[in-house]
Amino acid sequence: MPFVFGAAWQMNLFFFTVMYAALASAWNIVGGYSGYISLGHAAFFGVGAYAVAITFNHVGIGGGYRPFYVLPLVGIGVGAASVPIAWVAYRTRAATFAIVTVTLLFVVQQLAFNLRSLTSGSQGLSLPVPSFPVSTYEHPFYYAMLGVLALSALASWYVRGSRLGLMLFAIRDDEDRARGLGVQTTFAKVSSFALSVGLVAMAGGIWAYYISFIYPQFAIDPLVTIGMVLMVYLGGKGTIWGPILGAFILVPAQQYLAYRLGASQLYLVGYSAIFLVVMLFLPRGILPSISDRLRHLKARRRPERTEGAVSDEPVERVAVS
Repeated sequence: MPFVFGAAWQMNLFFFTVMYAALASAWNIVGGYSGYISLGHAAFFGVGAYAVAITFNHVGIGGGYRPFYVLPLVGIGVGAASVPIAWVAYRTRAATFAIVTVTLLFVVQQLAFNLRSLTSGSQGLSLPVPSFPVSTYEHPFYYAMLGVLALSALASWYVRGSRLGLMLFAIRDDEDRARGLGVQTTFAKVSSFALSVGLVAMAGGIWAYYISFIYPQFAIDPLVTIGMVLMVYLGGKGTIWGPILGAFILVPAQQYLAYRLGASQLYLVGYSAIFLVVMLFLPRGILPSISDRLRHLKARRRPERTEGAVSDEPVERVAVS
């Protein structure tokens, strides 16, 4: 895309589209696979953003491409730090789990406001502007975020086909029965949560470096979590490409409505209306609903065999010992 659409506003749109695709794909590992609706992922997005900003201001890692090199450490550190939090949160289920996670979001936001020695509080925390060429300034950030998206999609694909994915799907279907059959439910839930929030934190670190100045109310914003959830449900939860498709639909639509309707905030009404219309006609999400309809069409077009008709298909011979 940078070689075809090189304008600054286009690259800005692509950056945020890819960012939300990465966030939604990471959230899907928890919400789509295990069925636990986490509303606190924006807290870890903000933690990743502040981790990069604090490293700039208190450690002095330098500018340029160096902040991109510390992103894996940020992801691993945030994922490891989330393990005890996840262990406590997963002692609850369903709506209670959602309430606990959204409470975590506001706790982290208040910490960002009050730990002024680290975060500068409501005054915000600045990051040095990198000395990238003006004509291609957005390209390094776009490629870094694209790498996080690829990592999120790869992790989602791997988990879905692994033993961990089978455990998560069993938990989503019936957690009590899965535990009775010997599934290590706590390990599966906590490990998937740590993987998910680690990827989210890496995206937050790139966002902070791109914005160059962060405030608690924007770095730890409930709308970020809501965006992840909407995109997953729009594209199809529990699928690999559904969250990415949802992001590539909703983010450009949101930006277009914001441009057409101005600063009146009415674009949020249109943004919600698009989601409601899709959910009414495609309740399981775009990809699962399309897959179901194609399956029904194939079943209708398949000619019914009459009873006693001889099939032309080869018969496999099975040797019986």
